Amino acid sequence: MSRFVAYYRVSTARQGQSGLGLEAQREAVARFTTGGKVVAEFVEVESGKRNDRPEIAKALALCRVHGAKLVIAKLDRLARNVAFIANLMEADVDFVAVDMPQANKLTVHILAAMAEYEREMISARTKAALAAAKARGVKLGGPVKLSDVAAEQGRAKGRASRSSTAASRAADLSPILRAVRSEGFDSARRLAAELNERGIPTPSRRGLWQATTVQRVLSASR
Repeated sequence: MSRFVAYYRVSTARQGQSGLGLEAQREAVARFTTGGKVVAEFVEVESGKRNDRPEIAKALALCRVHGAKLVIAKLDRLARNVAFIANLMEADVDFVAVDMPQANKLTVHILAAMAEYEREMISARTKAALAAAKARGVKLGGPVKLSDVAAEQGRAKGRASRSSTAASRAADLSPILRAVRSEGFDSARRLAAELNERGIPTPSRRGLWQATTVQRVLSASR
């Protein structure tokens, strides 16, 4: 049975509370995933001014834990968000968009290239306009351009998010291991047995959990 993690996005808190647009996304995903299993759902309430998306990070982490595919209802608006593109390109996760099921990582690369090209064109037009204004004798100030700040923030986030596969998987699994331990499964052997019982995939997604596997994950996540 195919496993999915659903990710929905609404523009405002009011939409999130009222379900406006959200129910349509849920219905589209439900129809698409018939015959599979939706492991979890994440709803991002995001304004056009925000670049950080904590819910997509959680969704991608759970996809890696379960070996699941990220499913989204609509790719068009999401794909225009550079933060979403960066997260999706860097994540070791497959995805499918209900409104564009043929889209793949190549599609996302193309969309990212187009977004980069658009930024460069905007920058070129801005410089040309400033040069023309200066030629007309307009006094120009020297504030830092917001595009430069956003670009540096994006690069910083990219550097921070890159890590080894083992460390990333350990971080994904750490909350699950802590939750199971809190239920009384306090030894590595008992933890391994309970993780196998719950069907939680190992970091390699092959074989069963062993006490040594649990110990490695716990050590890596400290």
